[in-house]
Amino acid sequence: MFGKLKEKLSLFVDKVAQTEISEKDVENALWDLELELLEADVALEVVDELKERIKEKLVGQKVKIGTNKRNIVENAVRDAVLEVLTPERHIDLLEMIKSKEEKPFVIVFVGFNGGGKTTTIAKLANWLKKNGLSVVIAASDTFRAGAIEQVEEHAKRVGVKVIKHGYKSDPAAVAYDSIEHAKARGIDVVLVDTAGRNELNRNLMDEMKKIARVTKPDLVIFVGDSLAGNAILEQARQFNEAVKIDGVILTKLDADARGGTALSVSHAIGAPILFVGIGQGYDDLIPFDEKWILEKIFGE
Repeated sequence: MFGKLKEKLSLFVDKVAQTEISEKDVENALWDLELELLEADVALEVVDELKERIKEKLVGQKVKIGTNKRNIVENAVRDAVLEVLTPERHIDLLEMIKSKEEKPFVIVFVGFNGGGKTTTIAKLANWLKKNGLSVVIAASDTFRAGAIEQVEEHAKRVGVKVIKHGYKSDPAAVAYDSIEHAKARGIDVVLVDTAGRNELNRNLMDEMKKIARVTKPDLVIFVGDSLAGNAILEQARQFNEAVKIDGVILTKLDADARGGTALSVSHAIGAPILFVGIGQGYDDLIPFDEKWILEKIFGE
């Protein structure tokens, strides 16, 4: 996990540790680091921010004789990465759900096909159930062949009910009926699955806007494949313009050899990462922890 990012940052640390840590030395090393971070799928605006933070922490450092310069440089880089990873606003999902006076709490999931959206919804349903909350899923992807059967199979495995209509039916109507079902039965959370065709389908964004108008969701979550690299940033921006994303779930983080997406996606849309997918099982969805990711980047 994150092998490329880890390698590039480690090379930078080694390079600077062999210098006097002057402004010129740091600048030269940062120039090389910029190209290497871009290769690791770190977005340009995040690269610029990391460079500024690292430079701020290193330039002018007084290094005492006998001090391990590598430790000084690595700590500066770690602190800079941690600051970039730490979201500007934090969302405690359980607290949000439990503090809402009127049930249900509605979460709409958006994202393009192939990002793992439906599987992630099942994983989150499983996580919510384990935290004592009742859940129903709205099968609002009425476009993709097999989508309803797929969500039904996942829901069956984690033990939650699905509300569905037929294919080609109005996705917003399915979501609305799911909310009414939850209201009538005192269900805590409605998870709305949606279609995800592709970036070129303008009707998809209109569909998302309609679902958001009808459901008035408490949260809109973008689900994206971390292996998609910088493509995920453009996807997130498109959905954010259409429906305003509140949080992000990154899938397949366990297979992400580069690591740049985890550093970049929050900055792209100003929304925090809420969970990360780290495997195929229903328990392989964990709340985002920037310190855990930091250890994956800098640990042994």
